[in-house]
Amino acid sequence: MNTLGRHILAEIYGCNAEMLDNKDFIEKIMVDSALKSGAEVREVAFHKFSPQGVSGVVVISESHLTIHTWPELGYAAVDVFTCGDRINPWDACNYITEWLEAKNMTATEVKRGLFDQSVCVKKASII
Repeated sequence: MNTLGRHILAEIYGCNAEMLDNKDFIEKIMVDSALKSGAEVREVAFHKFSPQGVSGVVVISESHLTIHTWPELGYAAVDVFTCGDRINPWDACNYITEWLEAKNMTATEVKRGLFDQSVCVKKASII
């Protein structure tokens, strides 16, 4: 079986609250994590909520990275989705976790676009 991509769903706890509430800092570490993993950044959009919290997305050629922060809880929800096998999404996820000064991170990897290539080739040849 082959997959189109890998999607890391990370629960990041015990983070520095000030960092989680700093839009510029969050944007920088998200972009830097994409670049350090070898991804190609296409677009970036981040928003600072009132009274607190930041959400954002880094669109990469290989898919995307997203973050939603709850500074009052020291918590960040992070998704790193990469297509193909050139980029390791764990590299970006671990970079983010480190820079948020997290005390704990749990994550699940989901294989996206799971398919049997031989079946796809057969179906394509029928068309």
